Amino acid sequence: MLQFGIVGMYDQTLRWAFVLRLALLFFAVPTFAAFAAPVTLLRTGGPARLAHAASAVMGSRPVRVLGTAIVSPLVALALFCLLLTPLSAALRTSSVGAVAITVLVPLLGFALLAPLSEPGVLRSSTFVTAEFLLAFVELMLDAIPGIVLRITNHVLDGATVMASGPAWFPSPLRDQHLAGDLLWFIAEVADVPVLISLFVRWQRTDRREADDVDALSDEEMDALTRAHLARRD
Repeated sequence: MLQFGIVGMYDQTLRWAFVLRLALLFFAVPTFAAFAAPVTLLRTGGPARLAHAASAVMGSRPVRVLGTAIVSPLVALALFCLLLTPLSAALRTSSVGAVAITVLVPLLGFALLAPLSEPGVLRSSTFVTAEFLLAFVELMLDAIPGIVLRITNHVLDGATVMASGPAWFPSPLRDQHLAGDLLWFIAEVADVPVLISLFVRWQRTDRREADDVDALSDEEMDALTRAHLARRD
C-alpha cells in the first residue's frame, strides 16, 4: 500500500497521502520490524563477529539515548513539524525526497524503537518509571503538528495550486485538513506499542532487581541498608 497502492500513487500530489505514507513509515514499519526482534536474533544466533558488533551498538551511548522516552518524542515532533513548513512541499514533490524518506524514515523509527524491545538494554526501575510519565507526555506532543494542520485555515507549506487529477481530489486547504486528521489519529494510536514496550521493560527491570536483592545474604543486606541510611544522613 505504501509503495504501490493509492498512497504510493498520489503521495507526490496529495498532502494526506504524503502524510499517511510518512507516518506509517515512521511508526508502523519499525514497529513490525521490532516485534520480529532482528537484533536479538543476530546477537543470539548470528556469526560471532556480527553478534559482538550488534551487542556493542546496542550498548553504545547514542543508541541508549535514542531509545529513551525522553528523546523519541522530540525526534517525532521535529519530524512532523517539517510538515508545517515549505520544506514539506519540496520533499513531497521531489523524487529524490521520496526515495530518501522510504529509506531513512523507517531506519530512524527503528533506531528509536529497537532499544525498547531489546532485553539486553538495562535500565533502573526509577528510570523506566520516569519513561512511563514521559510517554504520556508524548501522547500530546506527537499530536501537535496534526492539530495545527487541522485547525489552520491557510495552506502552511505554500503549495496553493490544486493538484491535477481525478474529480475527487480535494482543494489544497481541504487536503491539508485531511492530512492533519490522519496525522493526529496515527500519532495517538502509534504510541500504544511504545507504552506496551515500556511496560514489558519495566517488568523485566523489576524482576531483575528483585532477583538481585534475593541473591544477597543477610550480612550483605544489612550492609546495603546501613549504606543507604548513611547517604540519607
